[in-house]
Order: sequence, then structure tokens, then C-alpha cells
Amino acid sequence: MTIQEIVTHIEGRVVVGAHHLDDNVECAFASDLMSDVLTITSSHKIMLLTGLCNMQTIRTCEMSDIKVILFVRDKKATDEMIELAEENEMVLIETPFSMYRTSGVLFNLGLSPIY
Repeated sequence: MTIQEIVTHIEGRVVVGAHHLDDNVECAFASDLMSDVLTITSSHKIMLLTGLCNMQTIRTCEMSDIKVILFVRDKKATDEMIELAEENEMVLIETPFSMYRTSGVLFNLGLSPIY
């Protein structure tokens, strides 16, 4: 599924990485616990859904080689987060939907879970 398709279906807004809208995402992982994110060892093109909107999230995704982060519950990335995401060629998306609703929409569209 392309990032553009995801953004459209979750009423999202791309904060960083609009030039990656045609890139594909193969699976998603939803978590607010960055220790759980660090356990992911998949080489798939993963998108993280999270409500944890801080620098730790960007740093964790950097270590886990996750390039697409979707912030749920209308969380807003700070300027510092945006700068670091740009440096790491990441895509940051914001949606007003809850994590539960976002996960359900994406699952129903056929986006596979990581587990």
C-alpha cells in the first residue's frame, strides 16, 4: 500500500517526507512502548503507529530502520522532531483518528500487521 493511500484513508497530513508518497509500506506496528518497537527485527517496509510524540520516537525508529511514523490522536510533531526526521529521510504523518480506529482502517484495507 502506498503512503498516499494510507494518508487518504486515515484523513492524515504529511508533515515530513511528501516526496515519498509513492513509496510502499508492507506492514504496520502499533505501539506507544518504544521498548516493544526495538524488538522488531523484520526487514519489511514498516510503518509505526504511535501516540508517543517526542524525540525518543524518532530516535527509536532511527535505530530500528523504520522510515514511516504515523502519529495518532492528533499528536503534533515538534520542530526538533521534524528536523531529525528530515535528516533521516523519514516520513511523519499525523491523523486525528485514535490508534484503534487507525489500525482497523489500515487492517481492513489489507495492510498486514508485523505480528
